[in-house]
Amino acid sequence: MKASYHKYILNFKIPGGTSRGILTTKETWFIVVEEKNRWGIGECGILRTLSIDDRDDYEQKLKWTCNNIHLGKDKLLENLVEFPSIQFGVEQAFLSVESDDPFVLFPSQFTGETFININGLVWMGDELYMKNQIEEKLLKGFKCIKMKIGAIDFNTELKLLKSIRKDFSAREVEIRVDANGAFSPAEALEKLKILSELSLHSIEQPIKPRNYEIMAGLCKTSPLPIALDEELIGIFDVTEKKKLLQIINPQYIILKPSLIGGYKGAEEWIEIAERLNIKWWVTSALESNIGLNAISQWTYNLNTTMPQGLGTGSLFTNNFDSPIEVKKGKLIWQADKKWDINNIKKLLSIK
Repeated sequence: MKASYHKYILNFKIPGGTSRGILTTKETWFIVVEEKNRWGIGECGILRTLSIDDRDDYEQKLKWTCNNIHLGKDKLLENLVEFPSIQFGVEQAFLSVESDDPFVLFPSQFTGETFININGLVWMGDELYMKNQIEEKLLKGFKCIKMKIGAIDFNTELKLLKSIRKDFSAREVEIRVDANGAFSPAEALEKLKILSELSLHSIEQPIKPRNYEIMAGLCKTSPLPIALDEELIGIFDVTEKKKLLQIINPQYIILKPSLIGGYKGAEEWIEIAERLNIKWWVTSALESNIGLNAISQWTYNLNTTMPQGLGTGSLFTNNFDSPIEVKKGKLIWQADKKWDINNIKKLLSIK
């Protein structure tokens, strides 16, 4: 078996606003493996400034991984604990090269017959921009909307949320909000109380991570359910994962395989969460369609019925053509469409 790595820059169709800034491009990397007449690919979906493996030696570690691909998946994963996005790329690449179809990693009804319910993502921006996004998502048939908050005036965000609730009840449209840690500990509870009056499903990461006692207090007293997201990043040890969830005891956790050690890391979180009666859902981390495909197939096999955060494939102008499409608030695999391996190789400059 031989392996190589390849960098690719995804360009946003429209800049994506978060409380951490405006996104116009997304850097990603791919591990390509070849064995005999088989070819496989895995995406290492790093998010600069957020991923724990946003380090100066990232590319060096990718090179080491490819040079040592002969060690096998398990040994590589052991040596890549501090590089969760590369772990995920390795997992995908081995599944891909071992499959009869390099893009069918988890055979199921999803690859041709059924769908995954997903949320529609509303990026931060000025009032008119966010209002237009909300209306677009509702027109496209989304029954669950996730709205980024925390970057503009809180009262303006409340006004937008109230405008949805004026026309759509909680039964008709589920609303999730994501603060990305934007609230200060001093103001968080009061804002959560105000938001709870709008019959929202939950709020992601109201305050910055690593404030365990404060977050635990919020999860205990908030009338609005809280989901941990960034809080899970950088926790590698199973014992530490268990300790974190026991201390904070959130209502939900959100799993981004690229940020928490791939399938293996996410499954550890799920096992611990379910023992503690904590619910969860899966979200992509702005991967290309290759990584999104890998996450979606795995998610489907988890047999969850909650809307998942997997509607990011249409965000980029130069994404890879894929059978995966979003229709009426659902993620589907178009059985009559095929991956174009030759085009992928061309875009990634693979010889």
